[in-house]
Amino acid sequence: MTPAIALAATMTIVAVGDSTTKGTPGPASYADRMKEARPGWTIVAHGVDGERSDQIRARFDRDVEAAKPDYVIILAGVNDAYQGRPTEATKLDLMWMYRRAKALGAVPVAATILPFSAATPAQSLRIERLNAWIRATASRERIPFCDTAYAAADPKDPRRLKGSPDGLHPDVETYRAVGDALVRTLTEARRSKRRH
Repeated sequence: MTPAIALAATMTIVAVGDSTTKGTPGPASYADRMKEARPGWTIVAHGVDGERSDQIRARFDRDVEAAKPDYVIILAGVNDAYQGRPTEATKLDLMWMYRRAKALGAVPVAATILPFSAATPAQSLRIERLNAWIRATASRERIPFCDTAYAAADPKDPRRLKGSPDGLHPDVETYRAVGDALVRTLTEARRSKRRH
């Protein structure tokens, strides 16, 4: 058995988030792509359409604790931006989830908020500012970081999705790109963890 296969065989991952974790509008999600790419991983996705970061935080323990995961993917905040919720409140919720994951014995994975093609300039700017904070916070907290926004964005216009059936959610191929980015991040995080 090669080291790469050994690394891929023994991981439990919980993903918490909103519709972009659920995989709306279907038929596939980034978690489905991760399972396809790493069939040895156990991946449990808890995504709820329309939820803000405070609502995801409210169910965090219920979704995470029983699974006893190695890693928790935290992808939240797009509905905060969509609804005009104060950015500082979103940051507090995200920080709480990063630290709560650690307290539960898991490694949090800080994922950037995906753009959406129907966003107003103000909504896009709010997402960009939150994403800059997420990147900086992951570095300060020394937790894995995945630029899922970059993976999902149109290379010609990063404020839009590569592909979207409704202007709000990724299409299947864009979800696949997000899943691939997360697989790379988690594979490297596990290798780094084993080296130290």
